[in-house]
Amino acid sequence: MPLYEHVYLARQDITTQQVENITKSIEDVVKKEGGSIDKVEYWGLRQLAYKIKKNRKAHYTMMNINASSEALKEVERQISLNENVLRHISIKVDKFEDGPSLMMNTRSAETSED
Repeated sequence: MPLYEHVYLARQDITTQQVENITKSIEDVVKKEGGSIDKVEYWGLRQLAYKIKKNRKAHYTMMNINASSEALKEVERQISLNENVLRHISIKVDKFEDGPSLMMNTRSAETSED
């Protein structure tokens, strides 16, 4: 099956639990369609480069999805209906990166400097 990296941005005023519920709903859709989620990374509440729907910050979440293109279309359809999701993108990749993503590496480097 094709491999995808999927990133979505959720509104700043929702809780981390609500972000986890969005992630869980995506996982349920993927599993129902016969795919799997290999990795989920919550990147935290981060500053946006510009306002999106009056939001200055957003909760970032990245998921490695191993599923058919039909499953990904259903995920994107479901997420576009969710009013708490500001933006989302799915990128087809040849293979998943081992270990934490670049965003997690830079985040841990920022915290270790403090």
